[in-house]
Amino acid sequence: MHCLRWLLTLALLACLGATAAAADPAKPKRLLLVTTSDGFMHDSIGVAEQVLKEIGPKNGFEVTCFRYTKDPDAKVTVKRKVNDKEEEVETTALEKYSEQYRRTTGEKDKAPEEVTKEQCGRINADTLKKFDVVLFFTTGKPITEAEEKDLVAWVKAGHAFAGTHCATDTLYTTPYGELIGALFQTHPAQQKVRLKVEDPKHPGAKGFSDGMDYFDEWYIFREAPYSRDKLHIILSMDPSTFKPNYVRKDNDYAISWCHEVGKGKVFYTSMGHRRETWRDPKFQESLIGGLKWTLGQAEGDATPSSKLAKDK
Repeated sequence: MHCLRWLLTLALLACLGATAAAADPAKPKRLLLVTTSDGFMHDSIGVAEQVLKEIGPKNGFEVTCFRYTKDPDAKVTVKRKVNDKEEEVETTALEKYSEQYRRTTGEKDKAPEEVTKEQCGRINADTLKKFDVVLFFTTGKPITEAEEKDLVAWVKAGHAFAGTHCATDTLYTTPYGELIGALFQTHPAQQKVRLKVEDPKHPGAKGFSDGMDYFDEWYIFREAPYSRDKLHIILSMDPSTFKPNYVRKDNDYAISWCHEVGKGKVFYTSMGHRRETWRDPKFQESLIGGLKWTLGQAEGDATPSSKLAKDK
């Protein structure tokens, strides 16, 4: 009997220790950055990875990067010169993607990087269990329909998701569009605009001040699913300083927002097109603030902006 009690006591202490460890606020949060570009590939995705690996640990994040989230061994054909003639040759999807990655992300005075199998991964239920927050800097269809369902379910269950820039130029489907908050319509040429800080108290607004000028490539979003009835707008732009190539009916040009999805939280910023943006401490502070908000590590309002306007 005494032996049984002793074993039960040990088991209880082990469980309590595991719970305490899981709730330890000092333990780094596991951040997964996904940069698969199934559509347009931004030359800043490599810099985004470098920056997050540098500033992540300083802010309590353990950073993992998936550069490719599709089947690396799939067979594809590419055009290459063979004996001075252009011919179609068979290769793997990973090798084709790696070639594009080298060409697009390479910088002067730096050797171009490859995409290896060690930098590949699938976004499914098993993978998501290993992370606390997922950050998309993606285009096209980086995940399958089944994986999209896993991602949405994971967030709704109480987890954290975030996106930068072209994360809204990804998966033009209702579930994902509702998750990220909006879908890309178009963008004009890069330009300087005057920022409107709609919620200066939100951690996702850190680094920026109302009336500040900022230069980047600014997205204009489709009429739906974007809605101030659902989203808490953090940053937007003064439309009088913006030269759009498509005019929204509501003249509403949001930059960043957050919202709650089920028990989970989502943060998005359309900044991040340029390498210089990722290297800017102001942008870094805003992004880290938004990520910490999704994890409940920083307080911030998520009330839809239209409701706040009505309550004034």
